[in-house]
Amino acid sequence: MHRMLRSVSPAVLAVAVLVAAALAFRTISAEGARALPTPMVDLPPGPATSATIVLAGGCFWGVQGVFQHVKGVTNAVSGYAGGEKKTADYDAVSSGRTGHAESVQVTYDPRQISYGRLLQIFFSVAHDPTELNRQGPDTGTQYRSAIFPTTTEQADVAKAYIAQLDQAHAFKKPIVTKIEPDRPFYPAEGYHQDYLTRNPSNPYIAINDLPKIEDLKRLSPDLYRVAPVLVAGGRASK
Repeated sequence: MHRMLRSVSPAVLAVAVLVAAALAFRTISAEGARALPTPMVDLPPGPATSATIVLAGGCFWGVQGVFQHVKGVTNAVSGYAGGEKKTADYDAVSSGRTGHAESVQVTYDPRQISYGRLLQIFFSVAHDPTELNRQGPDTGTQYRSAIFPTTTEQADVAKAYIAQLDQAHAFKKPIVTKIEPDRPFYPAEGYHQDYLTRNPSNPYIAINDLPKIEDLKRLSPDLYRVAPVLVAGGRASK
């Protein structure tokens, strides 16, 4: 859907925006942003000054935009995870047949924010974890909810948090987020990086993603940062 909103004529765009707004409202009204408990299980603090987490929650524009506004995050790169390197490009991934999901690699300072708190933001603000293979107006496995852990410990904490939220009935529907270990991350094309910040008036961004930034500010004011951390130089190095 977000590819369509960039290329159609103004008349068709107006119709598409109305449809997207209706679909987005229907999804948000069912399982919208909400305050969630902090994880009971988290990674212990250590000497490391940098760590990464790879998350998929629908269109990567919005997910990247959310985490760029989180204190302790030093970089957030849009990209692809779940498939092979040769199919890690936008046209191929958009077919829904590559195994990839639009994802965001979040680099953070564990001394300032924990892995568990990032998961809390992911589930509470960045996307709806009860939607199967879709988010808002976007449908397909490339828009699935997934976590791509880089260590066994990350996978264990993510599984424990999902179980905690399901047991607490934090959502009306079960969480469908997949844990997919051992999946490399491939940065997306440069024009996808910092897209929310560079295109705030894009109808797709205004309808689906800017409200997430306000939800972050409202639900996690202690972690909200006004100035986003941006990806310098377009396509990030692998």
